[in-house]
Amino acid sequence: MRTSTINRKTAETDIKLTVNLDGSGESNIDSGCGFLDHMLTLFAKHGRFDLDLKCIGDTDVDDHHTVEDIGISLGLAFNEALGNKKGVSRYGYMILPMDETLILSAVDFSGRAFLNYDLKIPTEKVGNFDTELVEEFWLGFIRNANCTLHIKQLDGTNSHHIIEGAFKSVARSMKEAVKIDAKFADEILSTKGVL
Repeated sequence: MRTSTINRKTAETDIKLTVNLDGSGESNIDSGCGFLDHMLTLFAKHGRFDLDLKCIGDTDVDDHHTVEDIGISLGLAFNEALGNKKGVSRYGYMILPMDETLILSAVDFSGRAFLNYDLKIPTEKVGNFDTELVEEFWLGFIRNANCTLHIKQLDGTNSHHIIEGAFKSVARSMKEAVKIDAKFADEILSTKGVL
């Protein structure tokens, strides 16, 4: 099984995270940020990733360091669990509807970090959560997973739906991208021979 455990401690956060890319979508998440817990729970379910996370962060300041550092840790875990990427499909995409919202996402585990983030979230907060932190989460992820990720809002007016639709869409894109294609299990899907 392709798994990784990341222990990452800074002056701002103390994170223990374990991911299994070949899981069933089970999760046990305690980030200290309720809205992020909700997003990561559905990310695990829709990606069929098993995810365990415990974070103690400086949420007395705000949620910024917690959200960014969890994105970093999850990216590190994906990168480690993918190893040399032999047999990995590499690409995945999804257009996901959620009520009035429609989100397109596409991912390439190319070894090159790039984020095209195009969400127009109409409110600054969902509950106590600062909506600008969604971009910070995905920046932390892509820089450490070494992947290209596009997230584009095609429609939507409700902030919660837009963010949730994005996490679900990305999860489903990543599920396709990280799966092993049995016909090419000993190959790396690149003319360069490495990803």
